[in-house]
Amino acid sequence: MRLQLLALLTRGPAHGYELKLALEQLLGAAYPQPNVGQIYVTLGRLEKTGLIEGEDVEQAGRPNKRTYRLTEAGQEAVSAWFDETADEPRVRDEFFMKLALAPFAGLADPIALINRQRRQYLNTMRDLSKLAASEDRENKISQLLIEGAMLHLQADLDWLERCQEELE
Repeated sequence: MRLQLLALLTRGPAHGYELKLALEQLLGAAYPQPNVGQIYVTLGRLEKTGLIEGEDVEQAGRPNKRTYRLTEAGQEAVSAWFDETADEPRVRDEFFMKLALAPFAGLADPIALINRQRRQYLNTMRDLSKLAASEDRENKISQLLIEGAMLHLQADLDWLERCQEELE
């Protein structure tokens, strides 16, 4: 979450709750809602590493709030993050490890594992379809997130078919 917070701070100073709301607005309900406590812990760590600077702002009748701004080092870190490609092939897939080890352990039938996982993917796809229908159509980022998740699920379902063909 640290790089996402740095990216949000490129627009200017903000406090933790504003950053939480910005993530929620941008990503919509499809993305797991950030925990405000996690955000503040992450902001504290970013401040200790010099990627952001915090400043206490007085509020009348309320406790001070701490706003954060990006430092030059923080700007460099977030710029470097945007320059990196996402290299995450799913070769460490937990389901695949279960499937590979099931015959070895003798505790699960591989075809039953495939069928159970298929049901889970189909249920998740159904939930995402409902979410897409209820989500604000104007939030293009949220819609793209849901669409991407559904395309990944479809690829996973196709792969499960392939696994079942090979193992039957």
